Amino acid sequence: MLNQLTPNKGANHRKKRVGRGPGSGVGKTSGRGVKGQGHRSAGRETPLWFEGGQMPLVRRIPKRGFKNINTKDVTVINVGHLDGFAEGSTVDVAGLKERGLIRGTAALVKLLGEGEAPKGLTVRLNRVSAGARTKIEAAGGTVELID
Repeated sequence: MLNQLTPNKGANHRKKRVGRGPGSGVGKTSGRGVKGQGHRSAGRETPLWFEGGQMPLVRRIPKRGFKNINTKDVTVINVGHLDGFAEGSTVDVAGLKERGLIRGTAALVKLLGEGEAPKGLTVRLNRVSAGARTKIEAAGGTVELID
């Protein structure tokens, strides 16, 4: 039974024998085109961005702008988004992440003053704008800054 098993028709291909004369269809240059680095045995190992020794595109185009390596990633949230917190509860980074109001690994969280502040919240965040502070305190809450 096992000796009668054969591969499907067209599954096996013959090895292409290159460089065996003009009648084979792949004679002379063996399917590699003509002159240049690409016809060498290691010519196909050059990276895709290599331009043959020409000045690379990334070095030809002008550079613009400035990337500050000392910048801090600050996530902002508005006072109006805090309406899901119950009266008298504490708003901190862990609570905001738990409710899905902030995502990722933000280094700092800043509270801005757009919207209406819920009653009696204790806000413990990295930064709070002056407008947000006045709205929280006017609604009977307190603001504590953490580092």
